[in-house]
Amino acid sequence: MINIQNYIDGQLYDPVDQRYLDVWNPSHGKIYAKCPNSNNQDLKFAISSAKNAFNDWSNLNQNDRSNFLISIAKQIQIEHKKFAKAESIDNGKPYSLSEKLDIPRSIKNLEFFSKIANEVENDIYHQKDIISHIIKQPLGIVGTISPWNLPLYLFTWKIAPALVTGNCVIAKPSEITPYTSYLFAKACIKAKLPKGVLNILHGKGTEIGQHIVKNNEIKAISFTGGTTTGKEIAIQASQSLKKVSLEMGGKNPVLIFNDCNYEKMINSLIKSSFLNQGQICLAGSRIYVQNKIYNQFKKDFVEKVNKLITGDPFDSQTDQGAIVSIEHLNKIDAYVKHAKKNGGKILTGGEIKNIDGKCSSGWYYKPTVIEGLSQTSKVNQEEIFGPVVTLNRFDNDNDAIEMANNTSYGLASIVWTEDINKAHKLAELVESGLVWVNCWLERDLRTPFGGIKNSGFGKEGGKYAIDFFTQDKNICTKYYD
Repeated sequence: MINIQNYIDGQLYDPVDQRYLDVWNPSHGKIYAKCPNSNNQDLKFAISSAKNAFNDWSNLNQNDRSNFLISIAKQIQIEHKKFAKAESIDNGKPYSLSEKLDIPRSIKNLEFFSKIANEVENDIYHQKDIISHIIKQPLGIVGTISPWNLPLYLFTWKIAPALVTGNCVIAKPSEITPYTSYLFAKACIKAKLPKGVLNILHGKGTEIGQHIVKNNEIKAISFTGGTTTGKEIAIQASQSLKKVSLEMGGKNPVLIFNDCNYEKMINSLIKSSFLNQGQICLAGSRIYVQNKIYNQFKKDFVEKVNKLITGDPFDSQTDQGAIVSIEHLNKIDAYVKHAKKNGGKILTGGEIKNIDGKCSSGWYYKPTVIEGLSQTSKVNQEEIFGPVVTLNRFDNDNDAIEMANNTSYGLASIVWTEDINKAHKLAELVESGLVWVNCWLERDLRTPFGGIKNSGFGKEGGKYAIDFFTQDKNICTKYYD
């Protein structure tokens, strides 16, 4: 049994009142660790530590703060495989995915923000004998709340820009997947990160998460998670007028036109539909295919889906690992059953998968493809966050856009066409914060990331993250002869 601890004031601590939560291994369906169920006393300790650290940290040379991030990144790189193993144990995703994608991108987050902060230039405005010089200053103590689907990736995505801009951070990882953030704390200790600069509190969102959001000493909240929780955070944070960035759910459309590069499209689509068991907010879960190629596409796509291997995350042949929790497994299954009852045709999958051997008690779901549902069906309207996609056909550009925008979400979209003029026209019309054209999950860390409508507000990435974690000060100077 692994005893996960909080990271406060540069050290690892058990929770003040010794309350713990069970942590499950999804692939085995068994408890493998316990993590703190932190309360307000733990938060007070963390805030006190952050307050003591803030003055020295915020006044530290920018290059020195960046060097600490690089040192942490190097520690993760040294223990790359250990982090990847922890991620797969925690989350249930294939080890190959953790090793090749999640952990490398987490390292890249730290390296990128260590550099970008030095590249963001302060604005200077001249007007006759007046110069206005805009400087960016840290907010103080900020809070970050990260989800379970990409535990280390999104954890570092938030804390890196917050730290490099001179803030002290109270970070709450998901209580479902706390292992990699615990290892991250150990990496911070090895990198000799000054005490109090980063504090990691484990526990429930409804308890320690709410305490973080409501605390008046915390000046901003960066949250990634479900839309319902995000809306509640916005309400609570407004009471203390703290800055809020909300990256929430998605019900992302994929628009496939007759003239697409068919082979590239269908190979990419397998990833955008089922990578990480579909537990990615950017997954393309609503697939719209133009009439001329619909039947051929359906046949070819289902054949490829049927070849996906669902099983032990540590088996090198596995494509699909476990679902993160029994509750989430049952949620996915409930959506599929609803689809069956309401006219949906299951083309493949549609049921819980039983795995032999050591994974027999784990939580697995077959990759599922459904057609025949109305656009207003809850399966087409609500985020399932699992290995489930729906197929729909369309006639023309206008139909495609109407279907794509027929949802309360607006996180990401994918367009497949060789007509670049049409692609850009459609990209302007589709209601989402991000549009991929002829690709998926490509990222330039300098670009803004964030959704519209019920997918959130505020932007992450590059200078946009730097802007969020700082406040602008205008120093206006008049020069006399």
